[in-house]
Amino acid sequence: MDTRSYKTVLANDATANKQWLVIDAADQTLGRFSSKVASLLRGKHKTNFTPHSDAGDYVIVVNAEKIKLTGKKMTDKVYIHYTGYPGGQRFATPAELLGRKPIAVVEKAVKGMLPKTKLGAEMYRNLHVYVGAEHPHQAQNPKKVATSK
Repeated sequence: MDTRSYKTVLANDATANKQWLVIDAADQTLGRFSSKVASLLRGKHKTNFTPHSDAGDYVIVVNAEKIKLTGKKMTDKVYIHYTGYPGGQRFATPAELLGRKPIAVVEKAVKGMLPKTKLGAEMYRNLHVYVGAEHPHQAQNPKKVATSK
């Protein structure tokens, strides 16, 4: 019996087969949609998933402004950040954030589902979120990913 055929294949930068994927966020629920995107960024859908390497795909999210939140989250959920100055704690609801910077709601949700390490920051760089159906990545020939509601 040849034991070399039982070697576990680990993905690394050289062997990672990264693809470009397009996902439409229109009428998708934010949490479910973000977990799907985070899984694609990590590469968990691949057979050679390796937790310690960035083998995930590049993900392009279009129509970010059309994302849905269930219940009263659009007005009751609060995003908090601190400017670093005394009295500099700022609050924003998803409704305010969608009005000011529509891509931020999707970006924050996905970033929160990635690892809080240097590797997570590297995976986050593979996420491209856009308002509207157009994106500037046509040259990469991205594949469309179907998401269920």
